[in-house]
Amino acid sequence: MATVDSDQQPLWTPSRERAQDAEMTRFMSWVGERQDRAFVDYEELWRWSVEELEEFWACLWEFCGVRCSQPYEQVLAAREMPGARWFEGARLNYAENLLMGRAGQQRPADEVAVLHCSELRELQELTWGQLRERVAACAAGLRSLGVERGDRVVAYMPNIPETLIALLATSSIGAIWSSAAPEFGARSVIDRFAQIEPKVLLTVDGYRHGGKDFDRTENVERILAEMPTVEHVVTLEYLGREDVYEAASGRRRPGRGGEGSRGVVSWDELLTRGADAELAFEQVPFDHPLWVLYSSGTTGLPKAIVQGHGGILLEQYKKRLHLDLRRGDRMFWFTTTGWMMWNFLVGCLVSDAAIVLYDGSPAHPDLGFLWRLAERTGITCMGVSPGLLASCEKAEIEPGRDYDLSRLRALGATGSPLSPESFHWVYEHVKHDVWLFSTSGGTDVCTAFVAGCPLLPVYEGELQCRALGCAVYAWDEDGNSLDDEVGELVITEPMPSMPLYLWGDDDGSRLRDSYFAMYPGVWRHGDWIRITPRGGAVISGRSDSTINRMGVRMGTAEIYRAALSVEDVLDALVVDVPRQDSELWMVMFVVLREGVGLDEELTAEIKSRIREDCSPRHVPNEIRQIAEVPRTLSGKVLEVPVKRILMGTPPEQAASVESLANPRSLDYFVELAREMNTARAVS
Repeated sequence: MATVDSDQQPLWTPSRERAQDAEMTRFMSWVGERQDRAFVDYEELWRWSVEELEEFWACLWEFCGVRCSQPYEQVLAAREMPGARWFEGARLNYAENLLMGRAGQQRPADEVAVLHCSELRELQELTWGQLRERVAACAAGLRSLGVERGDRVVAYMPNIPETLIALLATSSIGAIWSSAAPEFGARSVIDRFAQIEPKVLLTVDGYRHGGKDFDRTENVERILAEMPTVEHVVTLEYLGREDVYEAASGRRRPGRGGEGSRGVVSWDELLTRGADAELAFEQVPFDHPLWVLYSSGTTGLPKAIVQGHGGILLEQYKKRLHLDLRRGDRMFWFTTTGWMMWNFLVGCLVSDAAIVLYDGSPAHPDLGFLWRLAERTGITCMGVSPGLLASCEKAEIEPGRDYDLSRLRALGATGSPLSPESFHWVYEHVKHDVWLFSTSGGTDVCTAFVAGCPLLPVYEGELQCRALGCAVYAWDEDGNSLDDEVGELVITEPMPSMPLYLWGDDDGSRLRDSYFAMYPGVWRHGDWIRITPRGGAVISGRSDSTINRMGVRMGTAEIYRAALSVEDVLDALVVDVPRQDSELWMVMFVVLREGVGLDEELTAEIKSRIREDCSPRHVPNEIRQIAEVPRTLSGKVLEVPVKRILMGTPPEQAASVESLANPRSLDYFVELAREMNTARAVS
């Protein structure tokens, strides 16, 4: 088992001035005075935060100045999982905290809050005053459609200001938000939204990605046909296609407002209805539902994960410390509205920093685009995928030479493990004094468990620390804690942003089965993790299967549903494998009807179905025909073992033969891995 090299030199160490100026240092000093103790370093602060759980979260609440109309009576009523009850008695609103700032303060109306651009729109800005005005108008417009506290408002919308405004307006009412990226196929959207029975759907007519326009009007028709609870549709002609109105209403637009089988209004009409409205924030309990996020659908329908106003708010206030965000900063993360990182990015508004939104391909018209965006907008903290960094390295991009990145202070990466090669490439070709941090967390809690810290050095291939308030450990299958060894990532103490419940899971059985079945009372997340002697972490990947491509996460179950809808496909297995150059290679293996061979026509049909039903980004790089899909005795597809074999893990270490229904089925993948290794050696 690999261990930390005690002689390894850090790639970056914060200067004394930078460490002293960090938000984390301010918090550490403030807590030290309150607790009458001096914290020696971050590791000591982290241990206090997970051992004195109630004191930590109470201190964070006070330090960040949470706005509330009624104070809490108790920090934690039940210190157990599931079932923890946080900050009972408090009344607050998520949107109010984002739009108005900390208690007792008011953000200047003329300061920039949002910068945004897309492949369809030039770079523009929204001030705090403009943002508040539009949220007020949108909220009033939604109320005119009958939206009330507890109703569900869903959006089939890209990462543009209208989506952000609609989220904040929805939460200001106390209604419940949910979103999906327009890259998602109709079936994927229906599988998510239909579960929560929405009253209002916001949708675009399409989007542009990589220079190509994608019409979504037919998808809108399909979605609405299977969601009878939708009473009103709000349409945005993002591509300029007026037929989105027809698709939403079922008939042609007869005039302003229109008629049809359900109410349909344009985005502009919605805001006009709420013109001159005053901001109003419904005061809700700490655990009132804020939004619904979704698991990736690896084993059937995606889990509809309900998270609360207060829990998410506190978690996002905490992330301000880990990101070292403050007024004057500009925060960017490349994401879509179908990934929790969009919700995470929106939450960065609590820091007084401006956020930067971008809708489009990160590689169009070339791989230098996001670096040019950083230069144009003065991004200080930039988040991208490890795959993008690897692609830039392969293409021999020189961001530090070609662009003015003088304001770029921090560079983050998440979605998959960041390779050691990428660590070095960043410091050699992006910026020698940038703070590079890799994070790992989950949609389930809408945050990172292991994260960056501005006070700590950066080491090759290592995530800097366990996040404050996250009692993260590596356990073996018997529940024993492991030191500097790979084990299951577990969380032994509750967190406020953990799911309130799963939608439709009335008895809580699916929640317990999803997170607490392996270790009762302890959260098992599904990642392989190693905690290093330095207190950092190394993530080896997921112990379940999710495929994240360019910010769009998709579970294998959804991809299989698309592939198996092709008549000649009987079974399938898909994996996303990092190659030696760190580029991800998505390959699908298919079992076909007897006598059918995999030719170009069938390959094109399978890819087309995945593109239409799932997303264009999840079309496999390659499709191969196999005799049978490896499965366990219980019938589960062996995605992770196959991926590990293709990455070079000996088959006897990748899977237990005794657990397989068809052990010989692995022979194909062992041979393929041998061929791949031989090809790499020759090249």
